[in-house]
Amino acid sequence: MIPLPTPRGALTPNRPLADLTWLRVGGPADVLFQPADLADLCAFLAALDPAVPVFPMGVGSNLIVRDGGLHAVVIRLGRNFNGIEINGDRVTAGAAALDAHVARKSAEAGRDLTFLRTIPGSVGGAVRMNAGCYGHYVADVLEEIQIVTRDGTLQTLPAAALNLRYRQSDLAVGAVIVSATFRAPQGDPASLTARMEDQLAKRDASQPTKERSAGSTFRNPLGRSSTGAADDTHELKAWKVIDAAGMRGARRGGAQMSEMHSNFLINAGGATAADLEELGEDVRKRVFQHSGITLEWEIMRVGEPAAK
Repeated sequence: MIPLPTPRGALTPNRPLADLTWLRVGGPADVLFQPADLADLCAFLAALDPAVPVFPMGVGSNLIVRDGGLHAVVIRLGRNFNGIEINGDRVTAGAAALDAHVARKSAEAGRDLTFLRTIPGSVGGAVRMNAGCYGHYVADVLEEIQIVTRDGTLQTLPAAALNLRYRQSDLAVGAVIVSATFRAPQGDPASLTARMEDQLAKRDASQPTKERSAGSTFRNPLGRSSTGAADDTHELKAWKVIDAAGMRGARRGGAQMSEMHSNFLINAGGATAADLEELGEDVRKRVFQHSGITLEWEIMRVGEPAAK
């Protein structure tokens, strides 16, 4: 093992990651680093051998860690990175702040970031993936972010530098998002709260929110998320082409494509990361055979398979 700097935060070697992901699967990280604060993060990365890979990890809501684990220093931001400040129409949130919490706090202040309410995960992941639903995306409201680069430098980047697009961004490898600033439209707090409650009710009625999942498994071939509007087309939705290929409810080991929403991959009990990923590949193969459409993963998959 390459010698590591000694930070003020917690440094845990060979740390299992399964309990840090929503799917509850995966092997250990070589090292898990939980920085004490921003200065600690900057100093650690500045002193860390540039050859050592780092992987910023949020709350694991959109992630499969493979069974052999992740050969990297995994960086997980904690409570010192989850603050939310609202000044006029500007909402600045730490990367570890939960999307739902940002939406609620903003609504209380009469600022509309309601689309974040039903998005699982934290702000850092939402920015990296340009998260969105109901026709609204992070790209619509993001002003700038702060990152710590792989060499420990703190930088402020305008939203335009990220080239945000459907479930993608151009963030540099190894960069750790530490905060994001949004320009949030004004709204009536009561109306915003009512809208979020309606969105939650719709989500809970159509998605397996009580199951162990990582949200949508595949990107919509249509190239955008559902709008929720009455005229929303379903023909090139991921769930639609999965249904057409007969893969709703399909299983492999402890993994299953949800009966409730066929674009949700769930750990139905005792699944391994390999079960989940292989079932996803089964779905991609069957969809391609049926319709000629190549589904692209929305869930991030990292690490090494288990040794044979």
